[in-house]
Amino acid sequence: MTAATRTWTPAWPCPVASLWSTWRRGSGDPTYRVDDAGRHWRALHTPTGPATLCVLARARLGDVEAEAWGEGAAWALDQLPSMLGADDDPGGFAPLPEHPVLAQAWHAHPHWRVGRGGVVWQALLPAVIEQKVTGQEAFTAQRRLARRHGTPAPGPGADLGLRLSPTAEEVRRIPSWEWLRLPVDSARSATLQQAARAASGLERTLGAPDADARLRSVPGIGAWTSAEVRQRAHGDADAVSLGDYHVARSIGWALIGEQTDDDAAAELLEAYAGHRYRVQRLLELAGVRHPQHGPRMAPRAHLPR
Repeated sequence: MTAATRTWTPAWPCPVASLWSTWRRGSGDPTYRVDDAGRHWRALHTPTGPATLCVLARARLGDVEAEAWGEGAAWALDQLPSMLGADDDPGGFAPLPEHPVLAQAWHAHPHWRVGRGGVVWQALLPAVIEQKVTGQEAFTAQRRLARRHGTPAPGPGADLGLRLSPTAEEVRRIPSWEWLRLPVDSARSATLQQAARAASGLERTLGAPDADARLRSVPGIGAWTSAEVRQRAHGDADAVSLGDYHVARSIGWALIGEQTDDDAAAELLEAYAGHRYRVQRLLELAGVRHPQHGPRMAPRAHLPR
């Protein structure tokens, strides 16, 4: 299979690793791999078919070199700048003087941008699996889902062990007992079945002003899941993940030195309207987290393995 290629020269130094870090679900994610040469390999669903995308940022030359294989190769290369944040405008964003921790995070990551994945299902499937469980449990389920019900990535992606996650149609065919083996409980699998049936309509939320409301019209998709999807698929720099166990606490700790709940964090973020997710992600990239005491949350043991 012949590769399609593209070389893109962004207007800023493009940190692929931090830009795409939210797409990688754990070090064993079969849909994403970074090789020894620093190339980022991704197995993607696109509107025109599956694709394997390989990207290398060449800092010395100031460009990004990309190769792609599969039916979706041309689409993936065409959308590459958007995926890497070319559509994101951080203009107007400036940390307030009373928020020095945020200013330090922005200084440390001045070239980070919000990428636009351009495919809702690609972001929605893992977001639902991550609802109300530990990262360890979610990553395990996503890894098993891709390996058992996904398909090999096109071209050399298959040789690297890359797998495409299941399509909406494939998800609709997964029986209830198989979800429990992953493990994904009945509440999340029911949400995925609902979302899979509405998948074509959800893709039309891209660019829609009422995207949040339309995503949340699916039973089981709430504010947190909608935000996670809009961050990745829509490139929404304002879609903060309130409802997360850690996000509000960490934002409060960074901005005022106190752990806050969702309402208090939302109030603090009003000054950054239009960039509220940017605040969240910059703090995450800088490693700013609220103090944690006691043992880490353990995965639930009552689901079959």
